[in-house]
Amino acid sequence: MTRFHQARPWRSLIAAAAAITVTAGAVAAAPEDEKAAESTPKLSLIAASKSVTLDSYKENPGVYLDLGTYVTAENGPLELRVSRKSYKDPVVATQVIREGAQTRSKTLPAGLVKDFSGLPGFAHVTLTDANGRKVMDKTESFCPNNASGRIRPDAPAKSKYPESCPVNPFTLGSVWGVEDGWASNTYAGYYSEPVRVPAGKYTAKVSVAKRYRLAFGIENKPQTIKVTIRERSYDDMGAGAASAMKHGSHAAGHAGHGAMRAPAPAAPTSGAGPSYNVGHGPHTPAPPALPWALKRAALKAGAAGDEPGQTDGSRKAPAVDPAAKRPTGAPNVPDVPKPDLRSLPAYGIQATKGQGSTRGKDYLAFSANVWNAGPAQLVVDGFRSPGKKLMDAYQYFYDADGKQVGYTPTGTMEWDPRAGHEHWHFTDFASYRLLKADKKETVRSGKEAFCLANTDAVDYTVENANWHPDNTDLSTACGQENSISVREVLDVGSGDTYTQDLPGQSFDISNLPNGTYYIQVLANPEKRLKETSLTNNSALRKVVLGGRAGARTVSVPAHDLVDAN
Repeated sequence: MTRFHQARPWRSLIAAAAAITVTAGAVAAAPEDEKAAESTPKLSLIAASKSVTLDSYKENPGVYLDLGTYVTAENGPLELRVSRKSYKDPVVATQVIREGAQTRSKTLPAGLVKDFSGLPGFAHVTLTDANGRKVMDKTESFCPNNASGRIRPDAPAKSKYPESCPVNPFTLGSVWGVEDGWASNTYAGYYSEPVRVPAGKYTAKVSVAKRYRLAFGIENKPQTIKVTIRERSYDDMGAGAASAMKHGSHAAGHAGHGAMRAPAPAAPTSGAGPSYNVGHGPHTPAPPALPWALKRAALKAGAAGDEPGQTDGSRKAPAVDPAAKRPTGAPNVPDVPKPDLRSLPAYGIQATKGQGSTRGKDYLAFSANVWNAGPAQLVVDGFRSPGKKLMDAYQYFYDADGKQVGYTPTGTMEWDPRAGHEHWHFTDFASYRLLKADKKETVRSGKEAFCLANTDAVDYTVENANWHPDNTDLSTACGQENSISVREVLDVGSGDTYTQDLPGQSFDISNLPNGTYYIQVLANPEKRLKETSLTNNSALRKVVLGGRAGARTVSVPAHDLVDAN
């Protein structure tokens, strides 16, 4: 059975979700001269408080060491652009330095950037007990996008930077930043293993690694925090809250980017992943509002989630534009910017066994993402005639001022009643096929319809990328059974991920011989959607099937420089 982290108290869980996507990343070069150093943003490490009290629960011992330390930016923002030309090319990071109306760029040293999830080994943290004995010595990664708030009243009201660092292995471009006059939490959230130390009094010391102090001109001023760790029980919070905690049915925010509908496979550092009832209804969906990174870490630790089909009701389908009424008259496809749908290679690939009515069958499960490279949003509205089971779907087009200037029919939307879905699916968005070694189709997935949402930041460096998209989580997803209309949107730079434990995210491989195959993710398979290009809709991922009936195996070779199954 799929399990998740035991829930932490609400406040701690929300804080962890805000600081979740932080693992490895980039390092900048030191300023070339004094003038350059003066013109770069001034970064500082600060502590919000001289002391903190943290809870360790006897039902799930260990404390998440959020010490309240932050990186602040003054005299301009810290801004990093991170990208790769293709999966055959390394990740490259460039610092954008703003000087009034002018900007200049500084490319960070080659080979220091490995992925898109943050700055590795940024903070050095030690914990000593009352006797001066060191009980913990570790480094923490830092995602600059962990914005926590302003540090002065005249700072910008909102941070322009994204709200997290992406962790999808096939990310193509990202933007990291600490807004001018803002502070970003250095804590690595649920990517940081809980500290297993007894309740008591401790002293924590936090410092910035030397290479980052030199790179960004940060003073060598470690922060010292007195830490009280107290043991508590879920029962201390009352029967209702205790039950929620014990069963993992918390509401920590399906924070998109990368939020997902259900848990991804085991975290990269773990061994064998969990078993899923793949392709025929999920076991237990992830708690309804956890980003993918949090779910990966939770899955690694193995705690309990919600019952199938449960949601917290936090997501509502995007409102249909009042002007977007059921079209009348002839369709009109104007000459305005259009979306560009592209597929990422499949990942989260596992050989799994059927259960219940499918016991004895073998399945190949996978996660898939189709994203929008722009330069325009994909906007699809569904309209339902009274009493009809299907909605008629239309794609809408907008001019440079955001005015609706055209539409065209583009298939249908259907209600999916299955646990883990229970929302309206657009039927012409993507399809999945398993190809033989000669790249001819052998099996097609049962997945045929999709609820669109901006779950992953795939490339925020493309033209018109929206760093703050709406419609990022999928607790109830894309309307209700009695909805009269639904709007589904895929924003520029974002992708929509379906993970491998949802119905249809698998191929029945029971009768397939061992050998080499390719998982094909194909966007816009019927070419009904109007796009900038139709030449980049397909992505292939090589897999090698082995084993025997009831014990099938799969090996997944690296995809160019991306070695993630």
